[in-house]
Amino acid sequence: MSTNQLSTLNPAAREYQKKMTHPVIFWLAMLIKLPSAVFWRLKVKKLDQEACEVSIPYFWRSQNPFRSIYFAALAGAAELSTGALCQLALAGRGSFSMLVVDFRAEYYKKANTKIIFACDQGLELFERIDQMNPGDTSQLTMVSTGKNTSGEVVAKFFVTWSFKRKN
Repeated sequence: MSTNQLSTLNPAAREYQKKMTHPVIFWLAMLIKLPSAVFWRLKVKKLDQEACEVSIPYFWRSQNPFRSIYFAALAGAAELSTGALCQLALAGRGSFSMLVVDFRAEYYKKANTKIIFACDQGLELFERIDQMNPGDTSQLTMVSTGKNTSGEVVAKFFVTWSFKRKN
């Protein structure tokens, strides 16, 4: 992707980016579409063509009986960091369908602080979407890495998205 393409999002993508990074609008949208994101207090910290970062706090709603963040809450934050990037790439580009077709996780440390999940495959994703013609399908495995407040990797999630460009 060229520097010029990187610096400009289409109007629909800019609107999506604005909504996802605005705390109140994000909260309302998640309340309607994905209430668990509100319950776990997920926040989109960054969303652009290069990367997406989502935070999940460590507190009573996200923790398990072992005093760490529940694996499903971690998975939700990781999936959002990849899915929001996908939605940004698809915004304003016609009709697409997308679906998670594989999901895998690796855990390294106890998640007992706020965790930031980051997926930095935006350029690869935008390029893949740009190359799709009507009727084409494609898959991309996106990696979301969760780090604690000390910068240590807590977990990595591998989310494979399937895309179909509709006619």
